[in-house]
Amino acid sequence: MQDHDQYRLFLHLASTLSFTRTAADCHVSPATLSRTVQRLETFAGHRLLDRGPHGVALTEHGHRFRRYAAEALELWNRYTDNDFIEGQLGGQLRVFASVTACQSLLPDLLAPLRDAHPRVQISVRTGDAAAALALLDEGEADLAVAALPSRVPATLLARTVARTPLVLVRADPPRPHAQLPDPDEPFVLPRQGLVRDIANRWFRRLGITPRIAAEADGHEALLTLVALGYGTGIIPDLVLQHCSIRHRLHVAPAPSSPGELTIGACIRRTDLHRPLVSAAWAATGPGQPSRSEH
Repeated sequence: MQDHDQYRLFLHLASTLSFTRTAADCHVSPATLSRTVQRLETFAGHRLLDRGPHGVALTEHGHRFRRYAAEALELWNRYTDNDFIEGQLGGQLRVFASVTACQSLLPDLLAPLRDAHPRVQISVRTGDAAAALALLDEGEADLAVAALPSRVPATLLARTVARTPLVLVRADPPRPHAQLPDPDEPFVLPRQGLVRDIANRWFRRLGITPRIAAEADGHEALLTLVALGYGTGIIPDLVLQHCSIRHRLHVAPAPSSPGELTIGACIRRTDLHRPLVSAAWAATGPGQPSRSEH
């Protein structure tokens, strides 16, 4: 149906915020994509996108329309399923998680959903863990597996699925009896996110100003820079244990632990009424709320 094709184009554009990339990925011309957006804005009665010198951004109505389009497509996919069997759940669940979470947590976490509802299609998107909750809150995913802040936004529900300490790693074996951080030691840190926040607090507790040699978007990229010798990294141990280059890295001793991360499964509160999201939420944990659910 034409409307649903337009919804798919809009959802892709809302994800990339790039007319050029969406046009290329979806095999349409930029002019066709622009006309599609104009038709949807006429249909909605509001401007959905702001186009300025700094790029494309969703308006408030654009965020709301994205959620509407995603739910409309899910309902349409369930309705048009030729093999639909009464009482069996179908549709597509959009999951966002880091590469490490995909490898170490998702198979066990999503197995109950897969077993109970084999007709559900699971779409997994990976990326920088620091952006996970924002992408979830903006409607780009139905379920996110990500590190939880001390205060989870009121718009989200979260339950703990794992905990992992932060460790110091470097390319060279640590010297005997040497402990980091040394004020002259170069460090490789995440550009943003919870690990960077925890690292900054740890440095302040120790009373030192770190020499930052490099910053990285994503834990896997950070470990690559560490392996190349740019400096000592601060990384979740879970990431290190599932890293393909861990044989080139060494854990460095420290006078105290920088801290730990709590990994959680998260959904939007407003999505709990959706059968697919409700089933996924039920499958990811016990029936009773955990400490981190609120």
